[in-house]
Amino acid sequence: MAASAQAKALQGIRVLDFSTTIAGPHCTRMLSDMGAEVIKIETADGETMRTRPPVRSNCSAVFGGYNVGKKSVVLDLKSPRGIEAIKKLAAKADILVENFRPGVMRRLKLDYEALRQLNPKLIYCSISGYGQTGPSAELPAYAPVIHAASGYDMAHMAYQPGRERPDYCGIYHADILTGVYAYGAIASALFQRQQTGQGQHIDVSMLESMLSLTLNEVQGAQFTIKPPQRPMFGPMETADGYVIVAIASEKTFQNLVTVAGRPEFIRDSRFAVYTDRRDHWGDLMEGVETWSRTLTSPQCLAELNKAGVPCSAYRSVTEAMADPQIAHRGALTEVADAGGPFKVLNLPFRMSGAEVSPGPRVADVGEHTAEVLKEIGMPDAGVASAAAK
Repeated sequence: MAASAQAKALQGIRVLDFSTTIAGPHCTRMLSDMGAEVIKIETADGETMRTRPPVRSNCSAVFGGYNVGKKSVVLDLKSPRGIEAIKKLAAKADILVENFRPGVMRRLKLDYEALRQLNPKLIYCSISGYGQTGPSAELPAYAPVIHAASGYDMAHMAYQPGRERPDYCGIYHADILTGVYAYGAIASALFQRQQTGQGQHIDVSMLESMLSLTLNEVQGAQFTIKPPQRPMFGPMETADGYVIVAIASEKTFQNLVTVAGRPEFIRDSRFAVYTDRRDHWGDLMEGVETWSRTLTSPQCLAELNKAGVPCSAYRSVTEAMADPQIAHRGALTEVADAGGPFKVLNLPFRMSGAEVSPGPRVADVGEHTAEVLKEIGMPDAGVASAAAK
């Protein structure tokens, strides 16, 4: 039976979102897109990402991308009224997500052990740099620090011949990846709650999340592996630039050398067997590049695609967003905040039985404070004192 256009997988689920910056908000944005009511708890000044560029009319599109579709409630976590309001909200919530440094919620008496007494069904997700316990637990951490601490930066640099200085960080893999792991753990806990009737505490570590990106390197750190003559995935030179090819099977290897006019490489003792081919990858690609250097990048890509060789141009994000495939998939959707309309990414999956889409707009700071607090029976005076700083 086909789902109605309005059906969403997590409809009826309520989430309290104490998270800031990227990892937690990315997780809760996913929950919101799937139909959960997400109540974002903010200070009177608003979450720190509200100031991140690009900013239009005091509204950050970056903040909007992570928080569209959520409600905004301003609460003072240092006031008795604010704590009272949170406890009343937690008593009726399904999920709570926080990414404070370990110990902060405990000092506020809003940790899992305290709130489970009010709501045994509460699924409480804590996201932190290193995990909730252990010798590094209370160290401050953001994604760039975790990239370095996990070995990721040095592993990445090992694939850049001649490089000795690690890259600068501007793309926050650790945040996005950790947010996705948190979302998966929460979804699993919701399923388990159907069986047991009980919530639980989820402890998500950014450090361990980043280590999961280096699974080959984790094995290589335990055993001796001879590096290839040249990194196997990278730029292949053309007459006017570079393209990338990804050769990961016998068929794609044979297709590549055939289209490059070097079919004899299939039987060449240096390349016929994968282990030998890996050892002589530089020789192989130098032979292929004698062909690719005679073609422009578009010509090279056309020939590679015709031969079934996985390949791509090196594109900017702007160029990727303009790809007809992105339009076909409906990967971008228009939302709005007080600064006007802008586009955000949809979740990268589609479901035949449920709608997957973000809410239409980004809430102003504290826009839903009165609405949400009155719902839990707080009078006007109480609302004002709970939100005051």
